[in-house]
Amino acid sequence: MISREQRTPLSEWWWTVDRLLLAAMILLMLTGVVLSLAASPSVATRIGLDPFHFFHRHVLFLVPSIVVMVGVSFLSPRQIRRSALIVFGLSIVLIVATLAFGPEVKGAKRWITILGVNIQASESAKPAFVVLAAWLFSESARKPEMPATSMALTLLLGLVTLLVMEPDFGQTMLILMVWGALFFIAGMRIVWVFGLAGTAIAGLFAAYMLVPHVAVRIQRFMDPASGDTFQVDTAMDAFANGGWFGLGPGEGIAKRSLPDSHTDFVFAVGAEEFGIIMCLALLALFTFIVMRTLSRAYASEDLFSRFAASGLAIMFGVQAAINMAVNLHLIPAKGMTLPFISYGGSSMVSLAYGVGLMLALTRQRPRTEMESISEATAAASYA
Repeated sequence: MISREQRTPLSEWWWTVDRLLLAAMILLMLTGVVLSLAASPSVATRIGLDPFHFFHRHVLFLVPSIVVMVGVSFLSPRQIRRSALIVFGLSIVLIVATLAFGPEVKGAKRWITILGVNIQASESAKPAFVVLAAWLFSESARKPEMPATSMALTLLLGLVTLLVMEPDFGQTMLILMVWGALFFIAGMRIVWVFGLAGTAIAGLFAAYMLVPHVAVRIQRFMDPASGDTFQVDTAMDAFANGGWFGLGPGEGIAKRSLPDSHTDFVFAVGAEEFGIIMCLALLALFTFIVMRTLSRAYASEDLFSRFAASGLAIMFGVQAAINMAVNLHLIPAKGMTLPFISYGGSSMVSLAYGVGLMLALTRQRPRTEMESISEATAAASYA
């Protein structure tokens, strides 16, 4: 048992971290293990691998993910900003390297292999980008004379340009949505938020007109008869077959033919084997994580912690919502992982980094005298 009287980094972390949020994350990871065991063997067998190949790798990726999540949750706000700057810089370098040397798969360059490990650098760029944008918005609120908002916009345009070059429009839309939410939370004028939304819509229309595979996906969503909708149709059948309580573990039918049953459509596999009840429970777990983080963020008096934790929570929730919506055929198909549930090493470790940042930013830290003096000075200069 860790005592409050012990003044060690571990005891200080334990008594200041949001243990309910930490428990929810661990429960989500364990749920991912169960659903990976349900969804991945059929895919591995179909392509000639050991039936538990993807399951073993999922568990293997989970180990460093937990280490990253817990380790990052020890960081202070200053260390968080520094780590985000380093991670973002490395991610940008890797994205450029991917565009230059990465293999082209289905018309896109999103992966690069380093020392035998496939890396999707855009995944690690996302949480780091949110932290840096939140830092700039908090500085803009504290020091209006500083061009922090313009710097945040430049940061956005730089990352979005690289993502569009891959191209990866799903990640691009996610980044734009989170940046817009941060822009709004930071108290910027609503007209600018609408302007950003209009720009995003215009960009989506341009992608529809200029990028063939984007147009095909939207057309298939609007008119299923216009093309192959096998995966989405099979996913919808899985929800219908599962009913409220599911067919039982290992009894699913859809996973036998779904090529992406262990990644993009693991939610549908879970629905068929464990039922709509499981889906609602998983939805409630994601909702709890997002709302808990937002409530803790808004209780913080530090603007940076408030903005960064809110942005990370929104990104986490929107990514989960996109994956679930695709499975339910509510939006056009897009390859977006379900956090800690879908198979994918880069995604899992990057999500763990983001979640570790959320845990670190929502810790209950006492206000030090120097922080009080610094905030008072900032308030006086603002006035």
